[in-house]
Amino acid sequence: MTQQRDLIPPHGGHLIDRLVNAAQKQEFLGQAETLPRLQMDERTFSDLVMIAIGGFSPLVGFMEQKDYESVVTDMRLANGLPWSVPITLSVSEEVAEPLKEGSWVRLDDPFGRFVGVLELTQKYRYNKALEAVNVYRTEDEKHPGVKVIYDQGPINLAGPVWLLERDPHPLFPKYQIDPAKSREMFRDKGWKTVVGFQTRNPIHRAHEYIQKCALETVDGLFLHPLVGATKADDIPADVRMRCYEILLEKYYPRDRVILAINPAAMRYAGPREAIFHALVRKNYGCTHFIVGRDHAGVGDYYGTYDAQHIFDEFDPDELGIAPMKFEHAFYCKVTKGMATTKTSPSQPEERIHLSGTKVRELLRQGELPPPEFSRPEVAAELARAMRVSVESY
Repeated sequence: MTQQRDLIPPHGGHLIDRLVNAAQKQEFLGQAETLPRLQMDERTFSDLVMIAIGGFSPLVGFMEQKDYESVVTDMRLANGLPWSVPITLSVSEEVAEPLKEGSWVRLDDPFGRFVGVLELTQKYRYNKALEAVNVYRTEDEKHPGVKVIYDQGPINLAGPVWLLERDPHPLFPKYQIDPAKSREMFRDKGWKTVVGFQTRNPIHRAHEYIQKCALETVDGLFLHPLVGATKADDIPADVRMRCYEILLEKYYPRDRVILAINPAAMRYAGPREAIFHALVRKNYGCTHFIVGRDHAGVGDYYGTYDAQHIFDEFDPDELGIAPMKFEHAFYCKVTKGMATTKTSPSQPEERIHLSGTKVRELLRQGELPPPEFSRPEVAAELARAMRVSVESY
């Protein structure tokens, strides 16, 4: 699709498209039984999809060593363009050994279906400890992102990729809006400024508050919940999406909000992932990105606002997307409304805010979160889903 001048350019200036045409697909399918075969896990498969649809522009494939090392140490690609999280295809020595640089590799999804092709340009070893410390700020294997690094193979396979077909999402086909489409939708709506919002958690009143604060200053809101691989104890994507649908039906202006899924996997890389999430939303056409408390964090590995501070390490022009930084929001008993410490005269004991862990505990006990924390309709949906989950278990 021709880029329009009234939209923010994708990262690197060009929206990547690695989806094969009909002739290429038939050619690859004809080689299906002769190509060396590699089965991807859920995260790697989602990375393949994000590369192919342009969500990871300017990447055209899995990172070669010079890009990988530059990203790990400097948060930049080898050409100097900001990029904060390595995108790699890691395999065991046994899998890597017979593969030849310059050859094609068949990529299968986690179910064993032929979905893509890698043009193998490079095989290289990498330093797992260095990646863990630099990207995740810890070597603790209790960190879910670090565990992935230490569990995966020691060899990275690199090179351009092709996706054979863009299948509809099995759960959310109507919300599968890829970057070329979202850009088209923004343009059709006349939106010049769009704020993106990332979440892997169910929406609550604090989320609603900061989203609407942001919406006061831009043309549109792009609600973009992540539906790729997450931790086992995170609320399932289908439950989170139903909560968004319920909320949008009653509490948001329909003509100023677009709900779409982000098919990527969570890394839980905190500050680095905040930059990464912003650049991905830039590729979808967002001009602004909401960064709240402990963005993409897990446990106690990151400071409360480290994900906001990291944006100060870059020139705003080179990122090309503006962060909207919000403090932790809560219900203020004094003003009887949502607020932050910037706007509320209340003392800590006069504020209502609950952690995700606390909310899950309430739901497991059959209790609904208070209306000051969650809209009643959303709380009821979470309670219903939690009861089903517990009963199934």
